[in-house]
Amino acid sequence: MNFINKLSAAWTANDSLLCVGLDPDIAKLPRQLQGEPDGIFTFCRKIIDATADLACSFKPQIAYFAALGAEGQLEDICRYVRETYPHIPLILDAKRGDIGATATQYAREAFERYGADAVTVNPYMGSDSVEPYMEWEDRGVIILCRTSNPGGSDLQFLNVDGKPLYQHVARLVAEKWNKNGQCALVVGATFPEELAQVRAIVGDMPLLVPGVGAQGGDVAATVAAGKTADGMGMMINSSRAIIYAKAQDGEDFAAAARRVALETRDAINAHRG
Repeated sequence: MNFINKLSAAWTANDSLLCVGLDPDIAKLPRQLQGEPDGIFTFCRKIIDATADLACSFKPQIAYFAALGAEGQLEDICRYVRETYPHIPLILDAKRGDIGATATQYAREAFERYGADAVTVNPYMGSDSVEPYMEWEDRGVIILCRTSNPGGSDLQFLNVDGKPLYQHVARLVAEKWNKNGQCALVVGATFPEELAQVRAIVGDMPLLVPGVGAQGGDVAATVAAGKTADGMGMMINSSRAIIYAKAQDGEDFAAAARRVALETRDAINAHRG
């Protein structure tokens, strides 16, 4: 099953547009896991198990693992998702941006080493920086478009033939690069007006939407701006707000994560129409 079909099935099966991000900061892990050699894997596995029926995708951020030399634990986490929850898409958040043979190796890293269903990439070196990923015809290529950080405007709002650059990227992906039909775009929840403009450009193409939760994006505005006509079309990511949720009485960290994931999933669904 290719990425888009798997994502569509997960949207329906879990009645969810929620993407759970896995950003394991060792300093924020429960105290009992901080000194364990496989503490990162254990932490992420428990988060995954607690939220798997609420998520349309899981998104590990590679930097949190690589900085600690924990790529082996990331491999284990990816394998765990593939084997235990094979119906849920696995997105490697890597934001790679290089060309030629180097980009080919990055694609192998994402799709062979980690077995990801999709990977995030940076388009600002042009078409030959994304083509090596397209050679994997069943895998998703999720391209940065209008990012959620304030500094994104430094470049993404540059005028290109009368339109901001992020709109040019959206049109380029939708009209020229999406040859396999497996592309998606990253568009931040913190800019709902731009999110709506991207949706108008790309039709039903899936959007990975960071920025709700800890970054403060408004759920109602995000869903209204980015949903497709059938109330689908988005992977609305929340990472820190879920995985580091403050436990209430009787909860451990996984139960707290589940509670916040459920609240977030239901808040999203309340605005899908």
